[in-house]
Amino acid sequence: MTPIHLIGGEKGGVGKSVVARLLAQYLIDHEQPFLGFDTDRSHGALLRFYAGYASALPVDSFEAMDQIVEAAVDEPGRRILVDLAAQTHDPLVKWMDESGVLEMAHEVGLEFHYWHVMDSGRDSVDLLKRVLDRFGMRLQYRLVRNELRGDDFSILEQSGEAARALEFGARVIKLRRLHDSAMQKIDGSSASFWSAAHRADRETTGLGLMDRQRVKLWMRDAYRELGAAGV
Repeated sequence: MTPIHLIGGEKGGVGKSVVARLLAQYLIDHEQPFLGFDTDRSHGALLRFYAGYASALPVDSFEAMDQIVEAAVDEPGRRILVDLAAQTHDPLVKWMDESGVLEMAHEVGLEFHYWHVMDSGRDSVDLLKRVLDRFGMRLQYRLVRNELRGDDFSILEQSGEAARALEFGARVIKLRRLHDSAMQKIDGSSASFWSAAHRADRETTGLGLMDRQRVKLWMRDAYRELGAAGV
C-alpha cells in the first residue's frame, strides 16, 4: 500500500509546516522516496525548505488535487506528503466526497494517513472532534502533540477525543520543545533540519556548536517518535 500523509490541523500556528518539514527530512535521511505537495499559497514551508521534493498544490482545484492520487498510483511505494495550510479542511472534504477518493483508495493500493497537529488549546481539540466526526475509521490518524506550541494537553485528555481517536487506531506522536532561539535561526536562514544539525558553517545557518547539538537531540527524539508511529 502506498501511504498518502495529509499533515493538517486546520488551525493556523499549531506547527503543521514544522511537522511536514520534519517528515520530509526523516524520509530523506532514511532514503525513502517521497513527493511533497504544498497548499500554502503565501509562504509554503515545503517549497521553501525542500524545493527539490515539492510542488505547489491549489486546494480549490479538483484537477490539481487529483495529482495527489495520480502521483501515488504512478509510482507505488513512493510516499506522498501534503502540507495542508490553515482553512483547507472544507475544500479537502469536498474533493474527497465528490471524487469518491476514500472509497477507491483500497482498490488502487492507497492508504490515507491524517496527521492532526495540535497545540495545547481548545481549538485543536474541537477541530479534532470535527475530523473524527466526519471521517470516522476511514482515515488512519496520527495525533501530534506539538510541545513547540504548549506542553499542557489536559484539555485534550479531558475532552475524550484523544480516547476516541485511539479507538479508531490513532497513534500519538509527542514532538518535544526545541529551544526558541535555535528554531528562529533555522527559519531565518531557510536551512533544512539536516543542515541545522550538521553544518558547522555558522555564517550560513546562524547556529553555533551547542545550538547544533540541541537540534541533533531534538531530531533524534522526533525520529524515534516518527518511527514508532509508522511513516
